[in-house]
Amino acid sequence: MENKPIARKLRLLSQLMELHDVNPFKIKSIANAAFKVDKLPFPIAGKTLAELEKVDGIGKSIAGKIIELFETGTIAELEDLLNETPEGVVEMMHIKGIGPKKVAIIWRELAIENTGELYYACNENRLIEAKGFGLKTQEEIRKAIEFRMASNGKFLYAQVEQEARELMEEIKSIFPGALKHFAGEFRRFNEIITEIVIVVGSIDQDVAYDTLLNSAILTNVSQNENHISGELKNGLLIDIICVDKDEYYKELFLNSGTDDHVQEVLQRIGNPLEQPQSEEIIYQKAGLVWMPPELRDGATFIDRAERNELPTLINLHDLKGSLHNHSTWSDGVNTVEEMALYCRDNLKLEYLGMCDHSKSAFYAKGLSIERVLQQHEEIDHLNKKLDGFHIFKGIESDILYDGALDYPDEILAKFDFIVASVHSILKMSEDKATSRLITAIENPYTTILGHPTGRLLLSRAGYPIDHKKVIDACAANNVVIEINANPFRLDLDWRWHQYALEKGVKLSINPDAHRVEGFLDMHYGVLAGRKGGLYKEMCLNALSLVEITKAFKDKRP
Repeated sequence: MENKPIARKLRLLSQLMELHDVNPFKIKSIANAAFKVDKLPFPIAGKTLAELEKVDGIGKSIAGKIIELFETGTIAELEDLLNETPEGVVEMMHIKGIGPKKVAIIWRELAIENTGELYYACNENRLIEAKGFGLKTQEEIRKAIEFRMASNGKFLYAQVEQEARELMEEIKSIFPGALKHFAGEFRRFNEIITEIVIVVGSIDQDVAYDTLLNSAILTNVSQNENHISGELKNGLLIDIICVDKDEYYKELFLNSGTDDHVQEVLQRIGNPLEQPQSEEIIYQKAGLVWMPPELRDGATFIDRAERNELPTLINLHDLKGSLHNHSTWSDGVNTVEEMALYCRDNLKLEYLGMCDHSKSAFYAKGLSIERVLQQHEEIDHLNKKLDGFHIFKGIESDILYDGALDYPDEILAKFDFIVASVHSILKMSEDKATSRLITAIENPYTTILGHPTGRLLLSRAGYPIDHKKVIDACAANNVVIEINANPFRLDLDWRWHQYALEKGVKLSINPDAHRVEGFLDMHYGVLAGRKGGLYKEMCLNALSLVEITKAFKDKRP
């Protein structure tokens, strides 16, 4: 068992104990242990009771619970509390903005036992009857529930990528000689996937149907004319379209772009589309160069395709370094040296930008001024030690409520570059959020604006901003905007990449890695960049070590 599921069990136990008003000291110790276990740089599975007791934040009592979890798959105290709690009440604790104490009031005082009842109560204006709830809180809970409801049947691209490719391998084994390709949202690299579409150039759908009935990947398989439908185990819908090989490229084109994109291309052709031998021919008949699938969301790039001015989209090999990463100095799992060696030896990169959290991020062991200077000494030592590689001294500086960064200028001047991000007080009007960001952008020490809206896909919408004003401010102050490559963020949204590029604002594909495996998220950042039309000349971390060193130096006040 890995550390994360262990931490989740302990976190749920602490939440249920709070819900049932157990000893506060006990709740705090278990919640603290959950946090510690999640951040440990080593696995605790297989350790003895005596070894677990010595781990910081665990102790004898919690070590016993972890051993019980290893041996039985659960914790008796957790099961007892779950048995005393309606399933819907447990579900309510996962709603953004509702902690165990509020859920206890909703459950005990209003007799609400599931999310559906809670949503109904919000719409009926009943929640304000409970102690500690007002109209504002009620509205926030209602919006949070609507956000969760809207997420049903939706998945992050990263969540389904592996299973989708495993399904494709199964299709290949059924039709070894047939044309076959993903279409739809998955082929366009959409950040949110509601359905996987695969087009197969074969009329033997009966063979495929009979085989897929026994698939280890697909469930609920059914056939409707030339469509074979099913679901992955996680509930994601699958549509496999089997057509004659002569119709393959037409079907692939029709199912790859959004409706407005397809219609725009077809209108330019005028005549019926008859058995094209490639997608290139379809676009050629429309007077366009072939358009990569990721650019087929809407008609944004069609005019440029007509002028043969499509960008050469960025790819993973264009990236020369990784910026915005966290180490054990703040809330990361690996040391600075481990992060650097992974980038150099495994990813063959030229540089690493360390950006641990700043002092305001107390929840993430943010660096005091003294610890900043200590980390810089370590980085200086490592730069002398590591051949053919460089570590840049960065920081993810919190943007305070008034837009200021949380170090004095004499400390900000000691960094090679600074990522400025909002982490606290996320509930703001559009005007406030926009002015807060612009103030930070205008700080001469700000190099990169981090995750501009603070969104978490399928979980948190992020604070509203006037994107044009923020991007214009970055253009005026020579500030780069981050594409946070964490698949839960992908922020700046790809729909605003073109506006940024047109204004001359460079983007930076940053993994926000908190462990070495996090560097691999740059893959998803590249996909998002490609959807937005990003090319390597406008990507900060596609610069070589020599080039980015000069860029950082030129930006310094």
